[in-house]
Amino acid sequence: MIVPGSYWRVRLRRATVLFTSLMLTTLAHGYETDPYTNRHVTISDSTSVLDDQVNIALDEVSASWTKGEDEWGFVVAVYHTLGGLHWVDKLERWAISSDAVEKLPNSRKESIYQGLPLYATRVAGLFGYGPTIKVNGAYVGTDKIGHFFSQGRKFYARYLRHGDEVRAARRSIITEKYLFGQLTTGVYSNADLVANYEGYLFYRGLFHDDIVAGKRAIFRWMDGKPVKQRNFMWSDHVNAFWDEAINANHYDRLLLPHVRKRLIALCDQYRQNPGLYQAVDEDILFAKYRHVGVVDTSELRAETFFARNCPAVD
Repeated sequence: MIVPGSYWRVRLRRATVLFTSLMLTTLAHGYETDPYTNRHVTISDSTSVLDDQVNIALDEVSASWTKGEDEWGFVVAVYHTLGGLHWVDKLERWAISSDAVEKLPNSRKESIYQGLPLYATRVAGLFGYGPTIKVNGAYVGTDKIGHFFSQGRKFYARYLRHGDEVRAARRSIITEKYLFGQLTTGVYSNADLVANYEGYLFYRGLFHDDIVAGKRAIFRWMDGKPVKQRNFMWSDHVNAFWDEAINANHYDRLLLPHVRKRLIALCDQYRQNPGLYQAVDEDILFAKYRHVGVVDTSELRAETFFARNCPAVD
C-alpha cells in the first residue's frame, strides 16, 4: 500500500539527486577560459613538457599491460591514467598546478567575464575561470586537456558503435549546447568540440594508422603486448582552432553584449601586437571540423572583431 504523499516524496528525492549529479558534472566542465586578457604577455610554449607527461603515462600503461590484445581495455587504462572521473582530469590538474607549465597572468579579477551579471554567466560565474597556456603555438585553455582525454574517449566509443564520425559527434554537440555549454554557461565553444574530436583521433591512433595524416599507430600488438612505434606529440592534434580567441565561441543573447564590451576595452592590447590574433589556414581548419559541430563565428574571431571595432590611433 502506498502511503499518501510518499510517491511524490520519492519522485522529489530522485529529481534532487539527478539535478545534483547534473550540476556537479556541469561544474566539472563548466568553467570558461580567457585567451584575451594579457595575451600580449610572453609565456613559454609547454608542448614538450606536456608531450613528456603523456609519453610517460603511455609507457607506464604499456609496460604493465597483461590483458592481451584488448584495444578498448588499453584505451580505458590510458584514460584512467591521464583523464579520470573527478572534476578535473589528472593531466589537466597537473598542468594547472605545475610551475613547468607557464600560464597567461590572468587573475579572476582581470577576466573578461569577471563582474558580469550572474544571469549572463550562470555556472561559469559561480565556478570560476581556468588558466590559459601555450601549446604548439596556440593559446589553449587547460580545460581542453580534459576535453581531449575524457570527451575524446566517449567520442571514440560512439564511433566504434556507429562507425560514423558525424553520428559520433552528435552527443558532443548536444552536451556543448546544453549540459557543458550554452545552457549552463551561455557559451557554445567551438574549441571544446575540436578538442573532443582530436581526443577521439588520439585514442583511435593508439592502434590504428592515420592514413590521411601519414602517421603510424602509436602502438602495435606483439604477442599480446603493446609495442610502442612512435612517441605521442601534442603538435599532431593542437592547432589554432583550440584557441577561443581565433576559433571564437558562440555567445547567447544574454552574454554576448557584455563580452563585446569587454573585448572592445582590450583594443589597446590588440594594437600592441595584432599578429597574436591571426591564424593561418582558418578556412582549412573550419572545413576539417565543421562535421563535428563547429559553427561559423567569424564575426567574433579576434582578428576580425578588433579590426572592425578598434579604430587606428595616430
